[in-house]
Amino acid sequence: MARPQHQPHLTADDYLAWEATQEERHEYLDGEVFAMAGAEDRHVMVAGNLYMALRNHLRGSPCKTYMSDMRLHVAASNAYFYPDVLVTCDAGDHASRLSKSQPTLIAEVLSAGTGGYDRGAKFAHYRRIARLAEYVLVDIDRRATDVYRKGADGLWMLHPFAGEDTVELASVALRLPAAELFADLDPEAA
Repeated sequence: MARPQHQPHLTADDYLAWEATQEERHEYLDGEVFAMAGAEDRHVMVAGNLYMALRNHLRGSPCKTYMSDMRLHVAASNAYFYPDVLVTCDAGDHASRLSKSQPTLIAEVLSAGTGGYDRGAKFAHYRRIARLAEYVLVDIDRRATDVYRKGADGLWMLHPFAGEDTVELASVALRLPAAELFADLDPEAA
């Protein structure tokens, strides 16, 4: 996450009104606003690959897939984030045009600047979403994917996938080959 913008403490409503006038995206966490940095091409490619695989797999189902420009509201944390990819099957989310709040799956493609935050504090906020069943972290440099899946007991279990492993996303019944997730990446750039 970037450094907070230098401005007064904002309410969530103030943030939403202000954000609507901005050219760049900003995340919001309990009164503080954080500018979103641009992503490198590998990040965009992998996020796009994941989005397309999920979108194609879920077409015609009650679940919808969204990319990085869709705002996610985490009410329990008084926060708004922009995950790389999210899937929601919630009718209330489908009716909300500007933000979603009940995702089944959230995915983040890790970068050097945000990887630690995505694994730690951001995951702590995401875990407060009652319907969230899986949190996916894609590490381009390692060509690895960590899927955190919530069990029936409410505990989160890590399911790591690396190399040529097929990534299993149980919440949406998708098996995604690593070759498809990392398609079109320059092998020398890894």
